[in-house]
Amino acid sequence: MNFKTLLGQLQLLAILEGISYISFGLTMPLKYIWDIKGPNYYVGMAHGFLFIAYCMWVVLVHNDKKLPLKTTGLLLVSSLVPFMTFWAERKILKKVN
Repeated sequence: MNFKTLLGQLQLLAILEGISYISFGLTMPLKYIWDIKGPNYYVGMAHGFLFIAYCMWVVLVHNDKKLPLKTTGLLLVSSLVPFMTFWAERKILKKVN
């Protein structure tokens, strides 16, 4: 992964966005069972930022690499499903030249 390229940055964002999505699995019980709201607030803020950045980078890589619309759509949909950005990074982004 070369972080100096848009594609490398998108791969990193895919991993980070997936981790932030999964982190809700830890912070939601804290918020709703034990009434500890702080961690969920910060994870939510981080996830929102990473989600927007991921979607923006998908569009940037689409323009840079001339990705097919189907691939771009699949990358965008992957941000909505837990664990799917990990799949997208492995199965789609690693194959993009």
